[in-house]
Amino acid sequence: MANHLQNETSPYLLQHVDNPVDWYPWGEEAMRLANEQDKPILLSIGYAACHWCHVMAHESFEDEATAAQMNAEFINVKVDREERPDIDSIYMQAVNAMVGRGGWPMTVFLTPDGKPFYAGTYFPDEPRHGMPSFRQILTGVTQAWQRDRENVVGSASEVAEQLQALSGVGFEEQPLDKEILRSALGGLGQRFDATWGGFGEAPKFPQPMTIEFLLRESLRGEGDHALEMAEVTLKKMAEGGMYDQIGGGFARYSVDHRWLVPHFEKMLYDNAQLARVYLHAWQVTGNDFYRRITQETLDYVLREMRHEDGGFYSSQDADSEGVEGKFYVWSAAQIREALGEDADTFMRIYGVSDEGNWEGHNILNLHVDPKGLAAQLNVDAEDLDTRMTEARAKLYALRSKRIWPGLDDKILTSWNGLMLAAFAEAGQALGRPDYIDAAQSNADFLHRTMRGDSGRLLRTWKAGSDAKYNAYLEDYAFLVDGLLALYEATFETRWVDWARELAELMLAHFRDSKNGGFFDTSNDHEQLIHRPKDLQDNAVPSGNSMAAGALMRLSLLTGNGEYRQAAEKSTATMSKFMSQYPSGFGQWLNVASFILGEPREIALVGSHKELAPLLEVVRDGYRPFQVVAAGSGDEPAPLPLLENRPRVDGKGTAYVCRQFLCQAPVTKPQELARQLESP
Repeated sequence: MANHLQNETSPYLLQHVDNPVDWYPWGEEAMRLANEQDKPILLSIGYAACHWCHVMAHESFEDEATAAQMNAEFINVKVDREERPDIDSIYMQAVNAMVGRGGWPMTVFLTPDGKPFYAGTYFPDEPRHGMPSFRQILTGVTQAWQRDRENVVGSASEVAEQLQALSGVGFEEQPLDKEILRSALGGLGQRFDATWGGFGEAPKFPQPMTIEFLLRESLRGEGDHALEMAEVTLKKMAEGGMYDQIGGGFARYSVDHRWLVPHFEKMLYDNAQLARVYLHAWQVTGNDFYRRITQETLDYVLREMRHEDGGFYSSQDADSEGVEGKFYVWSAAQIREALGEDADTFMRIYGVSDEGNWEGHNILNLHVDPKGLAAQLNVDAEDLDTRMTEARAKLYALRSKRIWPGLDDKILTSWNGLMLAAFAEAGQALGRPDYIDAAQSNADFLHRTMRGDSGRLLRTWKAGSDAKYNAYLEDYAFLVDGLLALYEATFETRWVDWARELAELMLAHFRDSKNGGFFDTSNDHEQLIHRPKDLQDNAVPSGNSMAAGALMRLSLLTGNGEYRQAAEKSTATMSKFMSQYPSGFGQWLNVASFILGEPREIALVGSHKELAPLLEVVRDGYRPFQVVAAGSGDEPAPLPLLENRPRVDGKGTAYVCRQFLCQAPVTKPQELARQLESP
């Protein structure tokens, strides 16, 4: 018999709908029952693609005896962390404070009013490796609740007070200067793995925001070391097993230091950010390997992660048939049978052996440089590349007949904003109109589906249901960033108009007027034990860093001083953290580098045909320190940057400005190039 999750839309919650555990979704009913029955709340937080969430579910939540104990002694609440990042953030802080580390599945025991008093992550069904079993934890918590209530409630109140105090902390503004960027670069250099790329030891995460910062530093003249760190990391990640060599796209992280063995789940947010940073690496270096990875990643998203109405799905699971990675690995015999005479060459290139490289199976990785092998074998490199491309297509078709990993097909506004930006920017840079179409279709979908009656955003949507949950800061900030990328790819005014509307809503409902920056939740959000304010960049940028970056770009397009002031104040309060902990504040570093780069505002006036040669200059290579607006000049200017910008001699004209102080207008591409090259 289904439990109380049966009316939910989250694929993660629906995975638990037939558990013998009497799960409730987060809400008033669960809180009321906990009060009425004088029981603590057992809060379990995870997400659909989480491997260890599945393990704990199979071991404990599907076990009748464990479920009976949970049902008798607790009110059990299940939360999808991706739908409710506010709840996840609050209780992850509690787990870190109590245990010293966090992760998913997250298991937190709460008083009926939501205050945490005991917490952990995964608990096994039997004691092992020094860990108590989950049932032992349940028994201990119940005994404490019944026999030592005063201390339990007291400690819960103390934890809640500490969390509230953290969210109200204000940080001192410090002047933004280039020494912050140099210190951050030095700190990254100390942790850099010069052999395999990345920073620190295993497990290794991609850190696209950090790589973006390195690319920007290389443009700002900070020597070859920044570019070297970026390139080694990008090459090793894409050559490893963390990259899907058959279908494109990246897994969430590598469990080893060589990027060989992935945690096989694929997340939309990783692939959005990585597609964009590989695009930028191609623009900086001209290396077509990076271009290929960008296109394969975005093509994968179009093929496997897109709803027919234009929205992008959230993730693909690590598991299929209950086994992690089964969908993705190969035996040597399977490769030989599928590829025939090309098998031996393919196996050399992609590191396939009879003994395997992971648990008796093979994770494909670019083990040998194909061009080098072509020279060694005395065969034509282009012919070899064609044969290997055909071989990968054969294996993809064969793999597609396997049982697929689970798909989390909910659509989240924030993650779609990230992917919107990737498609818009790549479509423009790579000359891929299908990518521009995907970006516009996505923006149309979000405008049509993820807006309430008042224009306020909603968080999540799934086919067959209406969008729901108040949107969070990250939803607004990520979407504004994506809309600005789409505007600069198309120069359709509606996209920047919507970005401005969202920016105003963000300032009105999320701004921390006392300490600067923004809260994660709106001022009319559900009352929780405290109002979270996340400042650190993690697997996705913090809502605060993205808000600062988006507002800064908007200020240059619109001349709105309030946007600029909010962005600069937020960024200045993060100065110390950026310089001391660069890998945890990667997006903040990108915002700081944008501000310190004294970005140019470029206004283009003329017809599409007239502006084409000027746009070639403006879009040549990687240009992160500029914003661009374009208009015909025959109608009222859609943006302040375009106001009072006449054509010169009836020709397409470019105005290059800084803080709205402009150089002489130019009409020739070479003149525009000289202005853009000048300091």
